Amino acid sequence: MDLQLSGKNVLITGASMGIGAHLAETFAEEKVNLHLTARSTDKLEKLRNRILASHDVDVTLHSSDLTKSGACEELFESVGAIDILVNNAGAIPSGNLWDVDEESWRKGWDLKVMGYINLCRLFYKKMQQQGEGVIINNIGNGGEVFDAKYIAGTTGNASLMAFTRALGGNSLADNIRVVGVNPGPVDTDRIYNMLKKRAKSELGDVNKYKDLEATYPLGRPAHKHEISDLIVFLASFRSGYTSGTIFTVDGGITSRRSII
Repeated sequence: MDLQLSGKNVLITGASMGIGAHLAETFAEEKVNLHLTARSTDKLEKLRNRILASHDVDVTLHSSDLTKSGACEELFESVGAIDILVNNAGAIPSGNLWDVDEESWRKGWDLKVMGYINLCRLFYKKMQQQGEGVIINNIGNGGEVFDAKYIAGTTGNASLMAFTRALGGNSLADNIRVVGVNPGPVDTDRIYNMLKKRAKSELGDVNKYKDLEATYPLGRPAHKHEISDLIVFLASFRSGYTSGTIFTVDGGITSRRSII
């Protein structure tokens, strides 16, 4: 299937590891030029070297801490015109209302919630001037599975879902599509760190994290390609009538609801 993405330009935030890094490689396979940003320059450079060894694309790195005041504006000026924005940077801390203090809560939201909103605000206007564009917000199914043990993330993700639907509901009038993706557990370092933390607190043994993993659909988290392939497809013309909606990829976890 030809996605006709060759030669386009994408900005991916949080690109140094996990879904972001895999997404960069997936876009490169479609011959998309990459703007990659994260706080870790070393990891970004290793990713760029890996991509350039296999793909004939441009890879531009932008080291940025999006929690800092003015960082989104600086990134916007540095990147310039793009066709696709993928908001992916985010690390909202887990814990209940009393575990997460105000400072930690605000820091997590500054990066993810306000980071997504601020970059949309900046790049939407640029895409409007260009006459087209695609914005994809990688959010997370915590916005649908209301979890008191992940209360800052649940609340933040739910707000980004509403934001994505609100912005994307009318954006096709500007020939811009705004779409959200809600992954559940994905096979990244982050999910295994979370499983080990839960195993220690709930089962008394960090090595029992596999017992928790076995409760996932198919007994595993999602593979990274099951998320990145969807995002790349959504960025293409083949998904040209898609806007203002959220795609949940969690093996059915969100739908495991009971009336009891």
